[in-house]
Amino acid sequence: MSLEGLYRYARAYMEPDNEGARKRFRELAEFFEKLELPRGGRILDLCAGTGIAGAAAARATGASRLTVLDARAEDLERVHEWLESAGLSTIPTKVQGDVRKIPGLVEEHDVAVLFGNTMIHFDPFDAVRIFAGVALTLSGDGIFMVEDTDRVYRILYSIGYKEFFVESKGENHTLASVHEGYDVRRGTFKRAYYLLPGFEKVGEFDFHHWDLATQLAIGRIFFGEARLIRPGEHGFTRVGDVLYFKRPRKDIAALVLDDFSGPR
Repeated sequence: MSLEGLYRYARAYMEPDNEGARKRFRELAEFFEKLELPRGGRILDLCAGTGIAGAAAARATGASRLTVLDARAEDLERVHEWLESAGLSTIPTKVQGDVRKIPGLVEEHDVAVLFGNTMIHFDPFDAVRIFAGVALTLSGDGIFMVEDTDRVYRILYSIGYKEFFVESKGENHTLASVHEGYDVRRGTFKRAYYLLPGFEKVGEFDFHHWDLATQLAIGRIFFGEARLIRPGEHGFTRVGDVLYFKRPRKDIAALVLDDFSGPR
């Protein structure tokens, strides 16, 4: 089962008609306004879903262009709803594709965002491709921001890894996941997702539980500046930890991607 199956049920945070998502959109826009982002620039929203983060960044910066990229084409069509609610006339470019292959999918941009805690879907080898690909896609003084949470501390330590876990609840269903295995070469946990009642299987998915420090270290290889903006610093309850990278090191990114492969 593809990610479409999973996100058919776990998606309230990005639905344009969800009040919580609308509050998140407003906070995202205010967060981006506080940063020194290029005005009138080109925004690239990666793993965009419905485009909530990209549209918020476009609103905050008066962007001249917005590109939204995701593997799920159906979700990308919803970006128009966010732009309309923000009063923007921007015509977005929608790209269905694999974020690990960014350079071949989009043109140059000034700001790239990867929000919504989606790094869990990518193992360390994927992360190298993503960070290097973004570096090659950004302009010389470009900015890359990743919203995520420290799952090593929050899940593996504070909560504790669960064999069975209730992920979300809807009006007529509950989505639960069950541990199915661990891939030591990729560092990924396999979990199977089921709908309750009835125990209908949605699919199996591999997750890597990232800490923030490792992402900062990988990002620093491909960018001249790397820093972490914590919720206590930016002050928005509906925006998580944000990893901020600036000044892509394109020479290093090109060198790495030229001779890089996954585990054997």
